[in-house]
Amino acid sequence: MSNRGVRSVLLLCWRDTGHPQGGGSETYLQRIGAQLAASGVEVTLRTARYRGSARREIVDGVRVSRGGGSYSIYIWAGLSMVLARIGLGPLRKVRPDVVIDSQNGIPFLARLAYGRRVVVLVHHCHREQWPVAGPLMGRFGWFVESRLSPWLHRRNQYVTVSLPSARDLVELGVRPGSIAIVRNGLDEAPPASLRAPRSATPRVVVLSRLVPHKQIEDALEAIAELRSRVPDVHLDILGGGWWQQRLVEHAELLGISDAVTFHGHVDDDTKHDVLQRCWVHVLPSRKEGWALAVIEAGQHGVPTIGYRSSGGLTDSIVDGVTGMLVDDHDGLVDALARLLTDPVLRDELAAKAVVRSSEFSWRQSTDAMRVVLEAVHAGTRVSGVV
Repeated sequence: MSNRGVRSVLLLCWRDTGHPQGGGSETYLQRIGAQLAASGVEVTLRTARYRGSARREIVDGVRVSRGGGSYSIYIWAGLSMVLARIGLGPLRKVRPDVVIDSQNGIPFLARLAYGRRVVVLVHHCHREQWPVAGPLMGRFGWFVESRLSPWLHRRNQYVTVSLPSARDLVELGVRPGSIAIVRNGLDEAPPASLRAPRSATPRVVVLSRLVPHKQIEDALEAIAELRSRVPDVHLDILGGGWWQQRLVEHAELLGISDAVTFHGHVDDDTKHDVLQRCWVHVLPSRKEGWALAVIEAGQHGVPTIGYRSSGGLTDSIVDGVTGMLVDDHDGLVDALARLLTDPVLRDELAAKAVVRSSEFSWRQSTDAMRVVLEAVHAGTRVSGVV
């Protein structure tokens, strides 16, 4: 053990913020990494390559090293970690005091190379998502996530982003005393976007990656049901993903293509401009760890409707205060109709969503993560909300 503090951190994640399918979990790691780098910590991120990406670059002070694809990233990262121990490979110059192993269903098994210096970062458990991978891969993935990883990392520190996710980890056998909760921060919206006027006609927004477990179909179907009750209602979908064409086709089948705009993967300015115009944010996801999108919409005074069963939304949405939690699709439609037609209630939730969003910052999140990293470096553990 050393008292010199954490000087070098290695981050492992299957995607980064530049990836076309990058989302909130990638933003979390990049923003915290950037803040650590700005404070003098040497931060390296090992992640996958994608079309147009550089093998090596520096992003916001974080040294990014890429290799492998969506799944082979785990193999290449593992080889890189092993080779680095003997001074070879792309990570040969990295001497991490602590490693953050992002388990997006599958961990990088950094424990085998770095032992107890590894922090396992889990945004949420993937029980509900694994069936999409197919019967064989689904069973294997769930075995790794629910049995192998908790056993392998039984002496490691865990970090998650919400109380519901912490409870899920405990159910998988992770010791509560080893689970720290470091919540998401928030990218501040450009002041100009916050001053822009709301749309004169009702606009609903979904800010999400377009993948099956986000259940964007539920938002499309809600718009189809409400068109006759809420004239001129329009749905803006912010985000890209491999499920997008299926959603476009679903909108066509519902006959609402003219009432839906698929913006795709957009830059931050466009995201904030669209959010500012909208009235209500809908996040019909099956599972969420926290949902950064809730707080991003909240700073624009846009309350969120989501499913209570999603887990993390029960932490990021204060039901009846900053948004609404519902139990099923009918509840989603009813809540959306109510908020779109009741300006007094909508404004009340909007004002409180703005106040709540002001409680979050990436500096706070980074300070909390630093507490965890320093504890691991000193050979101790942290638990509870940091």
